[in-house]
Amino acid sequence: MNDIASPVAAAAVSPDSAAPPMSKGMIRRIIFSSSVGNALEWFDFSVYGYFAGIIAKQFFPMHDEWLSTLLAIATFGISFLMRPIGAVVLGIYGDRKGRKAALTLAITLMMVGTLTMAVMPPYAMIGLAAPVLILVARLVQGFAVGGEFGSATAFMVEHSPTKRGYYASWQFASQGLAAILAAAFGSMLTAWMSPEHLGNWGWRIPFLFGVLIGPIGYYIRSHLDETPEFLAMRRQRDTAAAAAVDPTASFGSQWVNLLLAIGIVAQSTVGVYVLQLYMPMYAVKQLHMPAAVSFGAVVLNGGLQLILSPVMGAWSDRIGRIRIMLGTSILMGLLIYPMFALLQSYPTVGWLLLLQGTSGILKAAYSGPMPALMSEIFPTHVRSTGLSIAYSIGVTVFGGFSPTIVETFIHLTGDKLAPSYYVLIAALLSGLSLVIVAWRRRHAGRDKALLYPS
Repeated sequence: MNDIASPVAAAAVSPDSAAPPMSKGMIRRIIFSSSVGNALEWFDFSVYGYFAGIIAKQFFPMHDEWLSTLLAIATFGISFLMRPIGAVVLGIYGDRKGRKAALTLAITLMMVGTLTMAVMPPYAMIGLAAPVLILVARLVQGFAVGGEFGSATAFMVEHSPTKRGYYASWQFASQGLAAILAAAFGSMLTAWMSPEHLGNWGWRIPFLFGVLIGPIGYYIRSHLDETPEFLAMRRQRDTAAAAAVDPTASFGSQWVNLLLAIGIVAQSTVGVYVLQLYMPMYAVKQLHMPAAVSFGAVVLNGGLQLILSPVMGAWSDRIGRIRIMLGTSILMGLLIYPMFALLQSYPTVGWLLLLQGTSGILKAAYSGPMPALMSEIFPTHVRSTGLSIAYSIGVTVFGGFSPTIVETFIHLTGDKLAPSYYVLIAALLSGLSLVIVAWRRRHAGRDKALLYPS
């Protein structure tokens, strides 16, 4: 069956045209409610990464400091294994019950994980229960964020057929803001607090701040209306045979789109977890730079992402998403190794800022249009499921364990250029995925089933 002639495809194409114009206030609420979960996720994960050394001593005490740190980082990575499970459960839930319902449930679970991190007693007080409960908290949060991206992106793009790139780009603009806030906390607490106070209780402050953000996002999400496109699709579903649009029955035909979407995610997630999250640890341990300087470089990266992601998303609405993203993949592939080689040869603040600034621009140019492009790969009735699974698997495979992989490679080989190799591989994979998507789109005029198989 060709979806272009089906009720589902009709719902995917036309409902926005019947939607009333939105006020600026409504647009701001949609953007904030959809991006706050992603921001909370990245803020929490960034803080965990920045204070991994302290968390290692508090919850994973070992005689070997490197092994202790590795266990803390690995716990961070293991939480990503829950993402695909959360993506399936919350993605299907969002395609059946609505984007709003999935978003509200996701942010509730995320708050539980963040609160647990903020108040958990250390190993010295409760013994083995401490690392076990920390792991459980990370798993709960991993489950929650597994469905967050898909539901939030679907919620954004289904409110406007002409500004999808701009709306969805705020997913990563909010990520940039979260990176700035997390790095600011890391820099200020490191500079203002004694090592003793920071290790005992100061590291908990940013997690408590994250707990305060969650209820605001929950309140706004619970008071928003469902998207016009989903409501139109649900009306079609209510009048048609349930099996024709059941997400679990129809998603099996989307495996090609799923693989392509996973490949597209690779460059973006590696850019986040290697070039933002891991860089403060890399700068301190491998380049012997002050911690405050490394956090400052991340602020630059996050600031560029915050400012430029919406610009690139809006630009993609005009000239096309693949054109921008593929050019970015090529530039990243060409520049990443020379930049790390120069930073290793000249470990100065200037070269670190150059690397972070350049990677921040390229990250924004790639990630700004990415959510909208991914949403266009999947039809409406499986969009939340497809987005959630593709993003979660991509982040789990290429992002979550990347700090562990890079740190282990450096430890075993002594090659401090390891981060550049990892980023280069991701850029090549994403570039290839984009070329295939472009080819399929070019032939979609003759055969729409290439994009939306039934």
